[in-house]
Amino acid sequence: MIVRDAQPADLLALNRLIGELGYPLDDAEFRERFARVAGASTHHVFVAEDKGEVVGLLHVFERPALEKHCDAVVQTLVVDSRHRSGGVGEALMHAAEAWAAERHLEATSLYTSIKRERAHAFYERLGYQIEGTSHLMRRS
Repeated sequence: MIVRDAQPADLLALNRLIGELGYPLDDAEFRERFARVAGASTHHVFVAEDKGEVVGLLHVFERPALEKHCDAVVQTLVVDSRHRSGGVGEALMHAAEAWAAERHLEATSLYTSIKRERAHAFYERLGYQIEGTSHLMRRS
């Protein structure tokens, strides 16, 4: 398995993974979202590839803040259901942490739904700790 930068040729596989995460999108909308993220200098998308197949996706970005040090935030991590518990997620998280270190960011953080208990155990195994809970409030 290798971890590498996502490429436009990966879009169909990446959209399939986003669907596995629970966010199905049509290809045109996903292509537009990928272009916006990939075009932002403070964002990065990694993929894990096994035997020529994209089996994992991680989107990380730099979050500047006034009240604390800038950090890296893992926005999205998803591993193909057939490849979970095989080191793919861990390799992608290490890539995000290395990206953050190269940018001299103090920490790597993430948000995860309270419903994703398996994910919580995974992140805790990697040394992440729950620092709090929050509510998402949105006005459309």
